[in-house]
Amino acid sequence: MRRRVYLKMHPLDEARRIFLERFPVGGWRDPEEVPAVQALGRVTARGVFARLSAPTYHGAAMDGIAVKAEDTFSAHPDRPLVLKLGQNAHPVNTGNPLPQGANAVIMIEDVVELGKDSIQIERPAYPWQNVRRVGEDIVATELLFPQNHRLTPYDLGALLAAGVTRVWVRPKPKVALIPTGRELLEWEVWEKEGVIAAGKLIEFNTVVLGALVEQWGGEAVRFPIVRDDPEQLKGVLKEVLREFDVLVVNAGSSAGSEDVTANVIEELGELLVHGISMMPGKPTVLGVIQGKPVIGNPGYPVSAVVSCEQIVGPLLARLLGVDPVFRPRIPARVSRKITSRIGMKEFVRVRLGQVGGRMAATALPRAAGSITTLTRADGILRVPEHVEGVAEGEEVEVELLRTPEEVARTLVAIGSHDLTLDLIHDRLRALGAGYGLASSNVGSLGGLMAIRKGQAHLAGTHLLDPETGDYNFSYVAKYLEGSKVRMVHLVHRQQGLMVAPGNPLGIKGLEDLTRPGVRFVNRQAGSGTRVLLDFQLRELGIEPKSIKGYDQEEYTHMAVAVAVASGAADAGMGILAAARALDLEFIPVKSERYDLVIPDKFFETEGISLLLEVIRSPEFRERVRALGGYDPSESGKLLL
Repeated sequence: MRRRVYLKMHPLDEARRIFLERFPVGGWRDPEEVPAVQALGRVTARGVFARLSAPTYHGAAMDGIAVKAEDTFSAHPDRPLVLKLGQNAHPVNTGNPLPQGANAVIMIEDVVELGKDSIQIERPAYPWQNVRRVGEDIVATELLFPQNHRLTPYDLGALLAAGVTRVWVRPKPKVALIPTGRELLEWEVWEKEGVIAAGKLIEFNTVVLGALVEQWGGEAVRFPIVRDDPEQLKGVLKEVLREFDVLVVNAGSSAGSEDVTANVIEELGELLVHGISMMPGKPTVLGVIQGKPVIGNPGYPVSAVVSCEQIVGPLLARLLGVDPVFRPRIPARVSRKITSRIGMKEFVRVRLGQVGGRMAATALPRAAGSITTLTRADGILRVPEHVEGVAEGEEVEVELLRTPEEVARTLVAIGSHDLTLDLIHDRLRALGAGYGLASSNVGSLGGLMAIRKGQAHLAGTHLLDPETGDYNFSYVAKYLEGSKVRMVHLVHRQQGLMVAPGNPLGIKGLEDLTRPGVRFVNRQAGSGTRVLLDFQLRELGIEPKSIKGYDQEEYTHMAVAVAVASGAADAGMGILAAARALDLEFIPVKSERYDLVIPDKFFETEGISLLLEVIRSPEFRERVRALGGYDPSESGKLLL
C-alpha cells in the first residue's frame, strides 16, 4: 500500500461544501410512521395537521359557578342577585365542561351561599369569562408542525392534544462506525482479562463518535476492530454499504504507510477530499461509494471528535433536513497568548471563568491525543486560517460546551500544579451549590502574574525565598505590590526525586543527577519546584548544565512522573503523591509550604467562601492525607 502525501488540503468550509452537496436534503430513504409518544427528537417528513381542536369543548377555567352571562347583568353591590342552583347556576370545577346554555364561570370566591339551593352574586359576569373555549389552543385542521421540524418534549404533548397519535418522520440515518488499527483493544477484552499488552490501547473513539451520532438524531452501530489491512477494510465496507447510510472509518486516514482509508475509498468509489486545513482533524478523508457518504476520521481522539463535529454532524443534519446544531457563543478575553499556523483553522479547547466582571479564556494543552482536554474544556475557541494566533487580552468568541450558569460559577485557579486542587473541585461539586474549580498549570510565578492581570480568582504558589528560607511572602510583596490580596495556607507537602521502581540506578540525592547516563526531567522556569531545585543545586554547588535533561521541562508533577514511569527519564523533581500515583520510588529532598493567593475583592464572595469551607473540613483533610506526602493540619489558615 503506497504512502499518501497531502498534495492539496481543502479549507474546512470548502471541503464540507464539496462533500455535502453530493447528498440530497432529507436523504434518500422513504419516511416512516411512528407513534407520537415515541417521536421525541425525530424529524417530521410531512406537515402535521391537527385532527381535533383543543379543547374539544367549552370548559371551566376555574372552580366556581357556571351561568349564562346575560342572566347576571342586573347584579349590583346594592342589589345582589340570587340564582338557583341547578336552574340558572351550576357548580363546576376547573376543566369541567359547561352545562348547556352556560357561557361564563363566576369564581367561587365571588359567590355567597344562601343555603343548599341558592347563591348570591354582587357583580355581573360577562360572556366567556373564566372559560376555555373550543379551539382556544388548537383548531382542527391547522398546521401544527411543518416538515423538517425536530420534535421536542412539548411537541409530543401538542400532537396528542390535537388527536395526532402517529406521525410521519424521516428515518434515522444509520451510521456504521468502523475502528481500525493493530494497536487497538476492545474494552470487553480489558474488562475480562484485566491486562493490556505493551503497545495496546483500549478503543474508545467510536464509542464517543457513536454517542455524538445518537445525539444528532442518527442510529450508530459500532463494528469490531479492523486491522490496518486494505483487503479486510474493503470487505467490511462492501458489507456495510448494503444496510447503512453513512460509513465512518476511524483512524487510518493520515499519510502513514498503514493509513489505508483514502486508497480503499478511491478504489471502491470516489475520493473527494484527503486533508482539511484544520487542527486538530487535518487528515480527514471524504468520499463516496455507491452513492453513500464515507468519512475517514483521524485516529487521535480530539482530532476524531473535531472532524466528526465538523463533517458528520452537518451531514446528518442534511440527511434529516434540519439545520446543524449550533452551540451558543459568548465573548471572552484570552488570558495567555495562543499561537496558530497561518492557513489552518484551529479549534482550541479552553477553560472559562468570569473574573472581575469579564469572561476569561485559558487554553488547555493542544495535544490531539488527549481526550481529557475535551472533558475539562468549557468551550471551543476557533482561530481563523488567516491569523497567526490570538494575543493575550484579545476579545474572542467562544463556543460553549457547558451552560452559561456553570461557567459563571467556575472559580479560576491559575498557578502551580497540585493534586489537592482536584480534590477541592470534587468537594465543591459535592456541595450542590453549582460551584467548581478550573485550574491551569503555569507555575507559581505565572499564577501571581495572572492575579496581577485580573485573570484568576486564586493562584497556587510555593515559591521559596533563598534569603529567608520562607515561602511566598516576598514574592507576593514584589510582584503584587499595591494589590490587595489574602494568602491562605493549603498544605505542607514533601518534594523530592521520583525514580523508577526499585531505583535501578541507585540514586540517593541531587548529587547523583550529574552522574553519566542519568537522564533528568525538570519543571518549567517560574514554577515553585524549579525555584526549589535551583536553590538546592546552588547550596550543593552543582552547575545545572552538568545535569543531562535540566532543560527538558514539564508543567505538572504528574507529567514528570509519567516521564519517569515511561522510561523517558531516570529521575524528576516532584511531590510524593505524584510518585505514589504511578508506583515510583521517592527520595525526599525538602518539605515545603503551598499556599493560595486570593484577591481581596473575591475573598468574601460565595464561591471563595465555599472553597475555604471545603479546605477547612475534616473530609478534605482526610482525603489529602490519604494521597501521601501531605500535611493538611493547617489547611485554611489565613496567613496574610
